[in-house]
Amino acid sequence: MNAAISAIQIILGILLVLVIIIQQKGSGLGSAFGGDLGFYRTKRGAEKLLFYATIVLSVAFILSSVIGLIF
Repeated sequence: MNAAISAIQIILGILLVLVIIIQQKGSGLGSAFGGDLGFYRTKRGAEKLLFYATIVLSVAFILSSVIGLIF
């Protein structure tokens, strides 16, 4: 069972990294130093889906890590 949990963690980790990388499409080096144009915008469509997918994958990864520690 420990090998299955490890495999699940690896898959969730890879998916989480990919979803985060896909979200970084519009943020260049300028926004890292405060060059963020200063306007408010809402998440729509695919961007909202990626945002929720990141939350779900991160919670699943944390839960699988806790389960891995218990078993």
